[in-house]
Amino acid sequence: MNTLTNSKNRPAYTLAEIAAKTGAFLDGDGSVRIDSVAPIATARAGDISFVANKIYAKHISSTAASALVLDLETPCTHLPVIRHKNPYLTFAHVVDLLYPEITQVTPGQDPTAIIDPAANIESSSAIGPFCEIRRGSRIGANCQLVSSIFVGENVSIGNNCTLYPGVRIMNDSRIGNKVIIHPGVVIGSDGFGFAESESGLKKIKQIGWVEIADDVEIGANTTIDRGAIGPTRIGRGTKIDNLVQIAHNVEIGQNCVIVSQVGISGSTRIGNGVMLAGQVGLVGHLEIGNGVRIGAQSGVPKSVPAGKTVFGSPARDIMETKRIEASLVRLPELIKRVRQLEKKLNE
Repeated sequence: MNTLTNSKNRPAYTLAEIAAKTGAFLDGDGSVRIDSVAPIATARAGDISFVANKIYAKHISSTAASALVLDLETPCTHLPVIRHKNPYLTFAHVVDLLYPEITQVTPGQDPTAIIDPAANIESSSAIGPFCEIRRGSRIGANCQLVSSIFVGENVSIGNNCTLYPGVRIMNDSRIGNKVIIHPGVVIGSDGFGFAESESGLKKIKQIGWVEIADDVEIGANTTIDRGAIGPTRIGRGTKIDNLVQIAHNVEIGQNCVIVSQVGISGSTRIGNGVMLAGQVGLVGHLEIGNGVRIGAQSGVPKSVPAGKTVFGSPARDIMETKRIEASLVRLPELIKRVRQLEKKLNE
């Protein structure tokens, strides 16, 4: 292999090498040199781009990219192509190849970090500037705490985790391996619990914790509350977008996708492989079954059986909601016709 390096000190590969490393089928000149990726509409020489959605196929004939990633059927005769049945996944592997992970901080402890003597930190991990780690907490091997991160008492963080600036992990939280936590995330803050009394609202002390399993990614400024009693849980492989609120004692299963601005109320249980689109709101104490899909801006007032796709506010079966929406478009015309009929009857 004759791997090259571009002007930005990233590796560059021939298209044949990229195809071999990503398990894709080479269609065309494999000697073309690729050193970066770009959107298909703005790509230039040396770039590789992709089409995973048919609406972007219109750019294939005009793109200035040096190569494309396509599915097995989409025609392209003027550019070399690597093909795969899942071009989006293949493109993700291409990005990994051309843009290797960068070490954020080097192993060791920055002199500005505040670390309690009773904390246990593996020597291969890196604790960046202005981090604070309190007593009884443990950080596993090969972790990167980039800067200005707070880790409370008795927190457990597994191996190969990356925490970006401004993360706050409160007491007793448990983080698995290969977890990525983006800036501004708060894990283990108090849940929202109050009891009414004659003198006002009495705060219910939140004495639980948060458990986050392996290979979870949590987007910027997301908040995950500690349980009121017992844990709030996030399952293995789940991916959470920015600006998501997860309340106390929520349980989310494995390999779920939670998109931006979702709000999940307390004690709701979400199964495996669930997808919640942007701005979905769930009331508390629901059961959301495995494989459920909930469309954007839906309000979910009741439990949803496994495998269902629902949409709307209140959320209904998606086909029922589509019929209702289609009827609403005709509503002004129908009201006009009713008034005309009423007028004729009165005459």
